[in-house]
Amino acid sequence: MSEELLINITPQETRVAYVENGVLQEVHIERAHRRGLVGNVYKGKVCRVLPGMQAAFLEVGLERTAFLHASDIFRHEESKAAEGDEVNKNPETIMELLREGQEVIVQVVKDPMGSKGARLTTQISIPSRYLVYLPGSDHVGVSQKIEDEAERQRLKDAINKYKDEFEPGRYIIRTVAEGVKEEDIYSDMKFLQKLWLSIQEKAATAQSGELIHEDMPLVMRTMRDLRGVSIEKVRIDSNVTFNKVKKFAGKFLPDIEGCIEYYPGERPIFDLYGVEDEIRKSLDRKVQLKSGGYLVIDQTEAMTTIDVNTGAFVGHRTLEETIFKTNLEATQAIVRQLRLRNLGGIIIIDFIDMTDAEHKKQVLHALESCLTRDRAKTHITEVSTLGLVEMTRKRTRESLEHVLCENCPTCHGRGSILTAETVCYEIFREIMREDRQFKTQKFLILASQTVVDLLLDEESTSVAELEEFIGKPISFQVETEYTQEQFDVVLM
Repeated sequence: MSEELLINITPQETRVAYVENGVLQEVHIERAHRRGLVGNVYKGKVCRVLPGMQAAFLEVGLERTAFLHASDIFRHEESKAAEGDEVNKNPETIMELLREGQEVIVQVVKDPMGSKGARLTTQISIPSRYLVYLPGSDHVGVSQKIEDEAERQRLKDAINKYKDEFEPGRYIIRTVAEGVKEEDIYSDMKFLQKLWLSIQEKAATAQSGELIHEDMPLVMRTMRDLRGVSIEKVRIDSNVTFNKVKKFAGKFLPDIEGCIEYYPGERPIFDLYGVEDEIRKSLDRKVQLKSGGYLVIDQTEAMTTIDVNTGAFVGHRTLEETIFKTNLEATQAIVRQLRLRNLGGIIIIDFIDMTDAEHKKQVLHALESCLTRDRAKTHITEVSTLGLVEMTRKRTRESLEHVLCENCPTCHGRGSILTAETVCYEIFREIMREDRQFKTQKFLILASQTVVDLLLDEESTSVAELEEFIGKPISFQVETEYTQEQFDVVLM
């Protein structure tokens, strides 16, 4: 499988595209004036404790207060649980853990989204190339994707061999550590310890709401989190960034240093690979399938719904076979869209109803198989009697649509507006209401061009009847700045 990373750099934003067999699978965007906050460490101050929610709001120097739930507060008992010791079965409440005005070192685990502030945790986690370090406990974990038991034990032994040299902490061995040398593991441990000591020193003198540690920028995070030698090429269109990445890779990622290339071409790198077109398509509700079927994706604050339709695909045999093939094809397209659009939270997939139980089983298996390539954590349920599949996908950053788009100023995010006919009838009702309340000689209606045209054409008879009923003339004036839903009734 051919896998490539394309990195487009401008002064305003950084964009990283992950291309698999020539098809765009993921795109990540970070803007200079609005970098992501996940991984940042702050010195927060508790401004409000909510016992009913078992949570607190903290001031951490951001536009909105951040949210900290009791379950995200690290306690010593949790480290005992990780080590298999007996723990307190009656966990402390939020009132016992925090008080207003208290200063707490916290880390962002979820960016602000919509009207919600950032989500915080007090369990600091610091990632490196091969490891994740969590101060405070003393345990070694291994990624579940490393399946070979002998390799898992080898990596654990490497950590246990050196961890007494450093401060106590929990180490999680990442998937990319599979097969690496013991000295590389030790090097990562030293790096993590230096970084943690630096964070502690800054935290000791920092003021409330001050940033203590900022995670790497998007390009460096991407390189750090690469999943191994499967990446064939990393192409970067900025010479400055190319040199920085080369230097970073030479120190931390020697296995992929030779894959990194500078792209000096005149044609934009994203245009060359068709990435720009794919980004535009990813903002559409409708996604066409090769067979002629299609998906309809609707993203709301509560959840994302995906509807599968046969469309123009009529099949060649039976209706059940047509539905089955459409659903199978849809599984691959759905997983690609989840990754490409960075959709998270609750996701409801409405597959076309299947009567054959074996077909349902195969569609669900195909969906699970496709999701194994997704780096985000997912959980999937069985197909319900209504043909629905409920799943969740871990969300830490805003979706592509939220990054690139804003609510329509006309419909305010509803996705629809009142028809011109509906607005005309609202105007008639408002005229009647105003006529009963106020003494006036005539009425002037200010409205959009579409509404005024309809009032003077198809609704002209209704206007004449209304004038006769109220005994007053009604005139109209076009306001070019008005949307179709806007109008004013002026008393004259």
